[in-house]
Amino acid sequence: MSNSINIESVKQWLLSLQDAICEGLEACDQKATFQEDAWTKPSGGGGRTRVITQGNIIEKGGVNFSHVFGDNLPPSASAARPELAGRSFQAMGVSLVIHPHNPKAPTSHANVRFFVAEKEGEEPVWWFGGGFDLTPTYGFEEDCIHWHQVAKDACDPFGAEIYSELKTWCDNYFYLKHRDETRGIGGLFFDDWTRGGFEQAFAFTQSVGEAYLPAIVPILAKRAPMPFTQAQRDFQLYRRGRYVEFNLVFDRGTLFGLQSGGRTESILMSLPPLARWEYNYQPEADSAEAQLTEYFLKPQNWLKVS
Repeated sequence: MSNSINIESVKQWLLSLQDAICEGLEACDQKATFQEDAWTKPSGGGGRTRVITQGNIIEKGGVNFSHVFGDNLPPSASAARPELAGRSFQAMGVSLVIHPHNPKAPTSHANVRFFVAEKEGEEPVWWFGGGFDLTPTYGFEEDCIHWHQVAKDACDPFGAEIYSELKTWCDNYFYLKHRDETRGIGGLFFDDWTRGGFEQAFAFTQSVGEAYLPAIVPILAKRAPMPFTQAQRDFQLYRRGRYVEFNLVFDRGTLFGLQSGGRTESILMSLPPLARWEYNYQPEADSAEAQLTEYFLKPQNWLKVS
């Protein structure tokens, strides 16, 4: 299969995806709108950071597009991939995190990205990556089933085995080693994706990116109107601390962005507006708070739940 790549087509799709997701989330929230901050990177590139705050549903969220390029990769990246040494690079993608106000409504994350490194006289080195995952504070089985069914539907046209592979990849990636727990109930994660050549890999990435809205909107619409207590809000802020820990310690995109001199405000947009830490917190036995870690955060096949 041909490895001929079309960088501009990827960029235009990413820009249109950012537009579509922002429009879909605004329609879901029915109050707040995204504010755009266009920026440029002196060493090469730029992007569109879009942030939404204090909506009916969304307390804080961001849907970012970035396209950065340069002559040299960060030392950490070139050390991990020696074949990239001496190549110019381009990295582009859409990344989003949505933190709802209601503790019953889950935080969601998605991103799709493309990387290419080029050198005159040699074939380009390129790959796609991305996925989406769900981080509830209070678990609902029907939400987990819906989320994973949409994920499977996005993968199935490209191979019956792909959903299961990428679900496991997601469970393993969004794992806090120092806490011995997953960040949420998973979804899809893939990186270094070149399967089937450029056109097939691009089509797969499009399928994943365009599945985010159908996955999250029904869940937000159902959970956001539910009543909640201050104690449940406090637990949500405590669990958001785990989100902060993962993004600052383990997340590849955050680390690459900071190490490559990216725009800090855009990179750290994923952090929640409020979070809290409590020393040696222990939930009450048999409570919904205990059920989160004892049941929902245990990787499992949600499509087999009856």
